[in-house]
Amino acid sequence: MAGEIDDAIERADQESFTREPPKTLQGRINFLMKQLKTTKAVAQELGVSQRSVERYRKGERKHPPKHIADKIDAAVRSRWQPLVRRRRRKQAAATGGITVETRARFGYTAPVGTTDDGRFRRLTVHLPPEYARRLFEARDAGAGDRQMRGIIAEGFKEIYFQDGGSRAMDLSDVAINDIDYMDFEF
Repeated sequence: MAGEIDDAIERADQESFTREPPKTLQGRINFLMKQLKTTKAVAQELGVSQRSVERYRKGERKHPPKHIADKIDAAVRSRWQPLVRRRRRKQAAATGGITVETRARFGYTAPVGTTDDGRFRRLTVHLPPEYARRLFEARDAGAGDRQMRGIIAEGFKEIYFQDGGSRAMDLSDVAINDIDYMDFEF
């Protein structure tokens, strides 16, 4: 499921934190223990032995290898403040919408006599709440990156390329092909 769109949503979620996650290794492991309940579950999540988790928890081991420290950080951040995240997504889907900043290659189907060559564009577009709702629902339903790209491309078509119905009405299809980067704000 992880792709550019999913990663961008996760980064935007983490920007909405009202408090910072635990900073110490011991604090992070204890937080994961509260979430996952057993050292075995934490060990499986991190890809380490159960004994390593116990050492981290007791403070006997304070400096895990970098790749393990990164996994610990990612596991904590993905579970931190779920209510705050949910509230922000709900607000974006109901009233606020979502701002998409990207540099990507857009391809489109256009009428004869115009160019339909895809080219890289750097865009920052605010999509209405309807697109935020559809994007979050698709993500929650387990949609792949391709389907979520389609939702965003449809929003770009309507809001940016067709300017809400005032131009390029014969533009029939927009696709996001190569994503250099993509960030969301909601």
